[in-house]
Amino acid sequence: MQNPTLPYSSTPAAHRLVIAGAQSGVGKTSVSLGLARALTRRGLRVQTFKVGPDFLDPTYLALASGRTCYNLDTWMCGKDYVRQLFARATVDADVALVEGVMGLFDGASPVTSEGSTAEVAALLDAPVLLVANAHGVARSFAALVKGFVEFEGGKGDRYILPERPEGCCAQNVPVPFSGPCVAGVIANQCGSGRHKAWLADSLRSAALPPLVGAVPRQAFPELRSRHLGLVTADCEILPPDVLDRLADACEQHIDLDAVLGIARSVSPLNVSVPAPPRRRPGVRIGVARDRAFHFYYPDNLQALELHGAELVPFSPMADDGLPGGLHGLYLGGGYPEENLEALSANRRMLQAVREFAESGRPVYAECGGLMYLAQEVERTDGTRLPLAGVLPVGVRMLGRLKSLGYVEVALTEDSLWGQRGATLRGHEFHYSELVGSPAGWRTVYSLRRRRSDAVDAEGFQKGRVLASYVHLHLASRPEAVEWFLRQCEESK
Repeated sequence: MQNPTLPYSSTPAAHRLVIAGAQSGVGKTSVSLGLARALTRRGLRVQTFKVGPDFLDPTYLALASGRTCYNLDTWMCGKDYVRQLFARATVDADVALVEGVMGLFDGASPVTSEGSTAEVAALLDAPVLLVANAHGVARSFAALVKGFVEFEGGKGDRYILPERPEGCCAQNVPVPFSGPCVAGVIANQCGSGRHKAWLADSLRSAALPPLVGAVPRQAFPELRSRHLGLVTADCEILPPDVLDRLADACEQHIDLDAVLGIARSVSPLNVSVPAPPRRRPGVRIGVARDRAFHFYYPDNLQALELHGAELVPFSPMADDGLPGGLHGLYLGGGYPEENLEALSANRRMLQAVREFAESGRPVYAECGGLMYLAQEVERTDGTRLPLAGVLPVGVRMLGRLKSLGYVEVALTEDSLWGQRGATLRGHEFHYSELVGSPAGWRTVYSLRRRRSDAVDAEGFQKGRVLASYVHLHLASRPEAVEWFLRQCEESK
């Protein structure tokens, strides 16, 4: 899989498409994976993206396309950054596919499209392929689509394409585009051929965008329940044959030529990309990467590299110790609770991490990384296993979601990411909680959750060790990268 540092170029791919859902659970992930795999099998270089802070779907999409998938999140990163990231990632791509989040207009606010798939589609001047559940509906399907087409002033009729006898489109005609617009529709959970014809006729009679695909019930292979990210996406969970079955279903039931026609219907973006940052070479940062730790925004890591850092991967599960010559550690999120036996049994690594933290060199741990630094983790069945013991508290797994959503962090003291008063954005997603409060550690985050007015103290810091449940996106404060590397450099 390609994982290059992104170039600083403002010549993005002209061909792009957003795959949105009428709501969660309508099959947009299966469609996105199947299209990415099918187009890749045709020899196209497919660059994928995921709207929102999700870690799991991007790993699926990366497996389907063979290229790193990037998150597009306007609330965490800002609109300019989203456009610039898209431009840089698509320089050498033939087509870009953006998988949406939840329903087309769902985002960070119930009254605006902030953070939604619709907002990203508008920013990228990208046509939208709407996936909707057609089970048990006929003409009502057109009413549903009409709502999405016309909501917030959309003009889907600009994308009605030349008709074919079966009601699907053969090719697209370049047309102007000025906002989020439904350009085609895929009916998932479709019934018979007659059902498909009725759906196509209902859209046509209402002057709505055309039906470009009708996927029968059970045509897609079932994906293992992701349960908001509790199942890792790797070649064991999503093997090549499953990806090929998804692609086969798309080849059989979706007009891929029509889909490509829609993607090719818009002009290239005009995006101004800033100059690359000043490099600070000579800083080596160990990054935990294995089955237990793999939740990282790839552009966070690439930002560190662009500033001159050398990222050195290591496995807390399998390696005997840390790589040599490190000036900092980055312990990201993942599934330490699913790999407790291997993590706890690797006592040499646990000792190495403890000694590194005691040496005064920077250690940043978020979510799964925080759990790894704790004294122990208690599973829901009551079993406990010891871990690094750097953070003097235990962690308890819960049978329910503890926290999920966007957060804004204001630094109440100087920390690894900036001086007091600096603000960053990120999100929380975890099924565990701390047992007690870490004695002798300070909280340096004033944490405000997007869906609540409550402000909590978080971000546990002692010396140059910082642990938090928050997954920060460094694009929310680019200066934080330089600040972190300076801390690493000063600890040499």
